[in-house]
Amino acid sequence: MGRARLALLALVASVAVLLVAAGLRSVLWVLLGLAGPALAAVGLWWVLAHTGVLRVLGALVAVAAPTAVLVLFAVSGMLLPALLSLALWALASTTARTALGPARPPAARQRGRAAAEVPRAPWVLMNPRSGGGKVGRFHLVEKAEAAGCRVVLLDGGQDVARLARQAVAEGADLLAVAGGDGTQALVAEVAARHDVPFMVIPAGTRNHFALDLGLDREDPAGALDALAHGTEVRVDLGFAADRVFVNNASFGVYGFVVTDPAYRDAKAGTALRAMPALLTGEDAPRLRMRAGDVGVDGLQALLVSNNPYGRAVDAARPGRRERLDTGLLGVVCVRVANAAQAAGLARGPHAEGLIRLTAEQVVVTAGTDTDADMDMDMDTGTGTDTDAGTDPTLPAGIDGEHVVLPSPVVCRIEPGALRVRVPRRRRLRPSRAAATDWRKVTRLALGRTPGRP
Repeated sequence: MGRARLALLALVASVAVLLVAAGLRSVLWVLLGLAGPALAAVGLWWVLAHTGVLRVLGALVAVAAPTAVLVLFAVSGMLLPALLSLALWALASTTARTALGPARPPAARQRGRAAAEVPRAPWVLMNPRSGGGKVGRFHLVEKAEAAGCRVVLLDGGQDVARLARQAVAEGADLLAVAGGDGTQALVAEVAARHDVPFMVIPAGTRNHFALDLGLDREDPAGALDALAHGTEVRVDLGFAADRVFVNNASFGVYGFVVTDPAYRDAKAGTALRAMPALLTGEDAPRLRMRAGDVGVDGLQALLVSNNPYGRAVDAARPGRRERLDTGLLGVVCVRVANAAQAAGLARGPHAEGLIRLTAEQVVVTAGTDTDADMDMDMDTGTGTDTDAGTDPTLPAGIDGEHVVLPSPVVCRIEPGALRVRVPRRRRLRPSRAAATDWRKVTRLALGRTPGRP
């Protein structure tokens, strides 16, 4: 209750500062402040969707617009009040989230937890190239072998899933991976299918799955503590057709960008070269999505995640998931056709071109004809789109790995499918919510239970 009241007080103070400093003109200053991010979004759209002069102009607008706003605030003596107002708003927002947030670690990391017996025959697959050589840098092979693990090094030509299945057939009672999320997903599927515990060693570049499990990505060797001092949790697994994903499946722009072999070594440059054709070209790919009663077409990008992320951003930095056991997919749709809609993205989660929802199943197809017929095999998650105007295949990024799936693609979630062994001591911090519910904060500040009259 105390934090909720502090949040409301800081919110009121952030408005009062501007009113005291500029009176009724404060409304104009607020509008000017909002114009900077909106124009920057327009400039960014020109950078992504065009080449040549428009791209250069877009870069200039993206930098100059917020800079010009700051200069105007400074020469008018409003910079200090504006910064103070922003600081109070940040305090209000942060305090409100903590007031509404869980008082203990998220339920996803508690439910199903059990004291785990020490595995007798743990098996670990390690990718020595992953994460810029983390396996060698952190001496993971030696430390895993000292802990009693059988270690197999990935040389790039092996079938990862086949190696994991062979390990189970030979008696492995725990499967682990030291590598990126794509490799984690392949072995996790085998572990789930055979009901064998799975262990994550964050030796990849980003390791979002490890982050949401509470593992320290800067200390990959610390994950080995789970062998002797571990607990077990059950988490969900996502499926895109017959492919498992532990984090997300991306379709549309990102799905096409990752098809370029140069993307892995030069992500930014490759994306900038491909974006204009993908966003505004005559043959720019479009998607349609159906989740329950909700259908959306003309999408440029679609992110389907194993449980919803706390905020909506790009596939490379999709934020945090507070839970991994909700039994729901997170869905983020992006549809931006012009500079005006790009400017609207400055509104954040409430932008018209941004759609967020959760669902147990999502059907993704290429094209924009919402009346196309779909024949689907719900067991395999694949199907045939009888609309001759659509592409029978659909590129996708599955946990950052390029795949091509038959269209339509059925994405689904399998609740509690994976047993994950984790250290007893982890950093369990909830993710930031996408937006603050100020009605709940107000009710809490007034001493009422949120959600009750």
